[in-house]
Amino acid sequence: MPQPIAIRLFTGLFLATVLVGTAAPAAAVRLVKGQTIYIPSYSNIISGNQRIVLRANLIIHNTDPSRSIEVLRIDHYDTNGQLVEHYLQHPLKLAPLAATRVIIRAPKPGDEGAGANFIVQWRSAEKVTEPLLDCIMLGTAGTHSYSFSSHGRIIQEEMD
Repeated sequence: MPQPIAIRLFTGLFLATVLVGTAAPAAAVRLVKGQTIYIPSYSNIISGNQRIVLRANLIIHNTDPSRSIEVLRIDHYDTNGQLVEHYLQHPLKLAPLAATRVIIRAPKPGDEGAGANFIVQWRSAEKVTEPLLDCIMLGTAGTHSYSFSSHGRIIQEEMD
C-alpha cells in the first residue's frame, strides 16, 4: 500500500537530518605563529553579455579568544599580478576576537577582475588559533543583487 505523501516527506527529512548529523567532524584547531595567505578577489563577473561590477570587502577575524595578532601586510593585486595598492602603512594589531575590514576602491571602467587577489601576512609572538579571512564581493545589475565570498589559501606558515 503506498504511503501518504506527508509520511514520505517526514521520513525523507528525518533521514536527511540523521545523515547530516553524522558528517565528519570539523578539522582540529591548529595553533600557529604567523601566515601569509592568498585570497581571490573579483572586481567583476560576466553573466550573458553583461559585465557586473563587484565591490570587494576583505574581512580578517582574529579567532583567538586570549591573544592578539599583528597584521603586517594587506596588498591587493590585479589579474596580471601587478600590485594595485598597499592597504597598510603600519602593522595593525587585532585584539582577541577582534576583526577588521578593507573595502576595495570601485573598479575603473575596463578593469578586468578575473584573477585579482589579496596577499595578507600576519604574525603573533605566541601560537594562536588561525585567523579567519574572507573576501565578500557585492554588486548590482538593474534590480538584481549579486554576492559571494572566497576564502584564503595559506602560501607560507610559521609554526614555531
